[in-house]
Amino acid sequence: FDIENQCLAALAELDSPPELIKVLGSAGDSSLIDEVLRRNDVEVVFHAAAYKHVPIVEAHPLEGISNNALATEKLAHACMEYGVERFVLISTDKAVRPTNVMGATKRVAELLIQALNREASGTVFTCVRFGNVLESSGSVFGLFREQIRTGGPVTVTDPNMVRYFMSLGEATSLVLHAAGMAKGGEVFVLDMGEPVKVADLARSMIRLMGYEERTADVPDGDVEIKYIGLRAGEKLVEELVLSNHSISGTQHPRIWMSQEPAPEIEAFNSEFGNLKTATALRNVPLALASLERIVEGYYASRAFHSGLEAHEEYVLH
Repeated sequence: FDIENQCLAALAELDSPPELIKVLGSAGDSSLIDEVLRRNDVEVVFHAAAYKHVPIVEAHPLEGISNNALATEKLAHACMEYGVERFVLISTDKAVRPTNVMGATKRVAELLIQALNREASGTVFTCVRFGNVLESSGSVFGLFREQIRTGGPVTVTDPNMVRYFMSLGEATSLVLHAAGMAKGGEVFVLDMGEPVKVADLARSMIRLMGYEERTADVPDGDVEIKYIGLRAGEKLVEELVLSNHSISGTQHPRIWMSQEPAPEIEAFNSEFGNLKTATALRNVPLALASLERIVEGYYASRAFHSGLEAHEEYVLH
C-alpha cells in the first residue's frame, strides 16, 4: 500500500509516466515468479525481499532460511530461464562474519549469486552490500522517533553499539550506479561513511525533536535513554567487508568492490541441497548445521546444537 502510493506520487510529477504494474505475492512462489517474468519481459531484477530483523529471524530460523536464501535461488534460476539481463541482490553488512541466522542466510544468498554467475548464463548476477537505511521499514530511526513522541524511554541495546547509516535516497542512487557497473559476480560495498554510536543517534534525535534527555544530572529532562542489553544474535559492531585489504575502488567514489572468493560450485550446491531438505523437513538443528557448513565462521546457538545431537540419526545427502 505504501509503496504503491509513493510510486503513484512520483509518477504524477512526470509528463509521460511509465506504466506501474503491481504484483502481490512471495518471491519464493515459483509459479508467480514465472508468470511475472514471462508476461512483462523483465530486464533487471533488484532482489530486496528478505526478513531482516535479527531477533525475529533468530526465533524463526526456518522462515528466515526460506525467504532469505531459498527464495533467492528460485528467483535467480527463473531470471536465468527467462533471459533477465541483470539480477542485483540487495545484501547487508550483517552478512559479514555473521553471528545470527539473518546474517548467515544473507551470506548464503551472496554465495549463491556468485556461484550462479559462474554458470553458463546470459544473466549478470551481482550483489550490493550496505548497512542501515534510516527511512526503511522497521529501522531504529523510526522506532526512536515513535518512542520520543510518546515520552520514552528510548531503548538502546548497549552504549557502545555502533552501526552504519545511510539515507534512502543515497542508498537507492548508489545501488542503481552499482547495478550499471556490474560485469558479474561482484560484491559491491557502499561507502557509508563513519559508523555512528546508536546512543549518539538517540541523543541527537531527542534534541532535534525539541526535547531534552533525562539523565542523573538532568532529572527534569523529557526523555530517558534506557539500555536493554544485546538481543539474541546481535553484535556490537557491524562490518562491511571481510578485510580492508580485500576492497578496491570503482569508477564511482562511493562504491567499492570487495574481492571475496567464490564458492566451489559442486560443494556449495551439495550443501545448499542439504539446507533445502532440512528446511522442507522443518528440522531446525539440521538446517542450522547446514548453515554453519556453508557460511565460514558462523556458529549457531548452543540450544540448537543440543537439538542437533537429539537428531543425529538423520543424515542428509
